[in-house]
Amino acid sequence: MRFEALKVGELARRTGLTVRTLHHYDAIGLLRPSLHTEAGYRLYTDGDIARLQQVVSLRQLGFSLEEVRDCLNRPGFSPLEVIDLHLARLREQIQLQRKLCERLEAVAAHLRAAGEVSADEFLRTIEGMTMMEKYFTPEQLELIRTRREQLGEEYLRQKQEEWAELIALVRAEMDQGTDPADAKVQALVRRWTDLLNFTTGGDAGIEQAIKRHWEEQGDALAAQYGSQYDSRPVWGYIRKAIAAAKGSA
Repeated sequence: MRFEALKVGELARRTGLTVRTLHHYDAIGLLRPSLHTEAGYRLYTDGDIARLQQVVSLRQLGFSLEEVRDCLNRPGFSPLEVIDLHLARLREQIQLQRKLCERLEAVAAHLRAAGEVSADEFLRTIEGMTMMEKYFTPEQLELIRTRREQLGEEYLRQKQEEWAELIALVRAEMDQGTDPADAKVQALVRRWTDLLNFTTGGDAGIEQAIKRHWEEQGDALAAQYGSQYDSRPVWGYIRKAIAAAKGSA
């Protein structure tokens, strides 16, 4: 299937980058669109998008724009090098980036087997790379990464399953019409608070970032990781239960 070149606005929308960033990359010779319309509008081809994926990977690995340009322009440079480097970094980061690792592995596999990857695959990969930075500061991401290393993957998976179980229990009480002040619900709220503190490390900023991420990207996250981890339907019920607990204190 032939890929239709994208205008700069569409490329920005599909990758999560800004039009201003793409214009800057063009101005400094880092990513110049291969085509232009008769009216002078930029058009990005599948080859341009492949290069953009490499730019985003190297930037997230800490390369300056000048270093990225020098790296990509180096004779004999292989795009697979960028994928492998980024994979090494991503494996150390939080659970929400696991899907991005899988996409990058798929890209690398395609490159090894066929030497090319579809523009749509690169677009999905770039979107995943930029998503986390929209919601978490570099300091928060580093804190999450450190705690993940300390706790280990298996323990974190157990905690993730605790969330799924707890969300299901809370939703069952909500669906049955149980009063939020009921002792059964209050016990669940205490579990909820403890698990939330564990998840965020007690950091209120991380808690707000997670909440905003689910508010704005909840449907996509539920489709990606499973609806059993989607707590949005019980947020209002939980707030009432927490308020009831404070009122009785």
